[in-house]
Amino acid sequence: MKKGLNAIIMRAIARGQERGELAEGALPPFILEYPREERHGDYATNIAMAMASHTEKSPRAIAETIVRCIEDEEGIIERVEVAGPGFINFFLTQDYWRYFLREADRKGERYGEGELGHGKRALVEFLSANPTGPLHIGHGRIAAFGDALANLLEKVGYEVEREYYVNDRGTQMQLLGESVYFWYAQEWDRKVAFPPDGYQGDYIKEIAHHIKEEGDRYLLSPEGETIEPLGEKAAQIILGWIKDDVERFRISFDRWFSETDLYTGGLVPRLLGDLRDKGYLYEDAGALWFKSTPFGDEKDRVVIRANGATTYFASDIAYHRDKYDRGYDLLIDIWGADHHGYIPRMGAAIQAMDCDRSVFKVILVQLVNLLRDKKQVNMSTRRGEFTSLREVMDEVGVDACRYFFMLRRADSPLDFDLELAKREGAENPVYYVQYVHARITSIFKKAAERGVEVPTFEDVDISLLHLPEERLLAKRVAIFPEFVEGMALALEPHRLTAYLQDLAGIFHSYYNKHRVISADKALTNARFLLVKAVQGVVRSALGVLGIAAPTEM
Repeated sequence: MKKGLNAIIMRAIARGQERGELAEGALPPFILEYPREERHGDYATNIAMAMASHTEKSPRAIAETIVRCIEDEEGIIERVEVAGPGFINFFLTQDYWRYFLREADRKGERYGEGELGHGKRALVEFLSANPTGPLHIGHGRIAAFGDALANLLEKVGYEVEREYYVNDRGTQMQLLGESVYFWYAQEWDRKVAFPPDGYQGDYIKEIAHHIKEEGDRYLLSPEGETIEPLGEKAAQIILGWIKDDVERFRISFDRWFSETDLYTGGLVPRLLGDLRDKGYLYEDAGALWFKSTPFGDEKDRVVIRANGATTYFASDIAYHRDKYDRGYDLLIDIWGADHHGYIPRMGAAIQAMDCDRSVFKVILVQLVNLLRDKKQVNMSTRRGEFTSLREVMDEVGVDACRYFFMLRRADSPLDFDLELAKREGAENPVYYVQYVHARITSIFKKAAERGVEVPTFEDVDISLLHLPEERLLAKRVAIFPEFVEGMALALEPHRLTAYLQDLAGIFHSYYNKHRVISADKALTNARFLLVKAVQGVVRSALGVLGIAAPTEM
């Protein structure tokens, strides 16, 4: 619809220019959007205010001229209004909105799909939590967002792969090994010092006990030769926990990419050699540095420390080189908000490798504040103080977990109210939305029990759907494909929760006021079509979010 209205607006401006009523010249950028309030129309544009900056005419005068020049050749506009300082509000016909009910029924599960990503490949790398501890709720938010975004991109035609990057080498693995070694030594009545900044928490002790029960006597080797294999063993155990949690959270990664493979395959030294040949590496104070400041970073970055150890940044450069070499049209990294400083340095590395910077997108996901009885639960993975994702799934269920994680923009902090997530009532947003799907299932079940036949909808008289709530429902169904495409372009799947809350509110109000099944067969059939379309959209939207659409509640 936006494309159609945009064409109507362009033709109207061209007419105004031909008549000498509007100034010639290129049009400035403008907005054509779906207003929040129904009284402002079905669509609204600020084109007149944008044009006013290049002419002496007032925005309102320009808007009135554009409106006079509009010719609705398609017959879809009911009326056009000029509002406020110069907004143009479009009100579309009832028939236009009702038309999409048939489209939704005809396309079925494919309704809402788009061609935006047709023939293109996308890689979404997300979660990628270090294998040093169980997943906590902050990881859960990244997981829910990343999977929903991947689902959304698939909805608009992309061939999508999901990837988890496993940081299984370096300082953190050394520290994990030292932490497990402390408790492993206790298992054999040996006294050793706990490492400074070591990983705490009962899970470390549990791992040490598990390794001892397996019968491996790592203490037969010197301490220096024991810590590394203990760290590797512990990382394998923790990664197993992570994979179990991910599967339960309904996420299936196409690839688990090991950082270690970058070294065993020789990619890191080759990549650093290439950067050295291009003049982007230099030595200072015994360390090897990457020149990231010429590309806009605030300072240059170390890739090999003075002690000869490569940094995580060196691994990340090589990893992204590998991503580009695999030939994706879109590369998305989803990181925790504490990684914001990594964006400019990673962008610098991509440009130094002569890769297309526009292909690479980074989305930062803010922290989650877990609330229990209105009080925030403190968390620290290093100190072992956190609520695991598994615990939250056990307490509130996967559906509530995933929905609550998507209630806010990724870059906004999120309060997760455990008590609210468990309630079965209208105040719980996921319950409120899922209840729409269950209620509509119940409608068709009652129809079957009463012997009321649900027709094929080609012959249904949809003009009987004239109530304000029916228009609103038809409109929400109609805008769904356009809404999906807009979310995909913006990489913002969280908008679905607001869309679903709005749709659910209209439907529940309609359901409580009006009977779908009545003595009027023609009206009943029209309302069958309406609620079936609503149910299909709800099911489709919940599917993008990775949430079940229950048939009863």
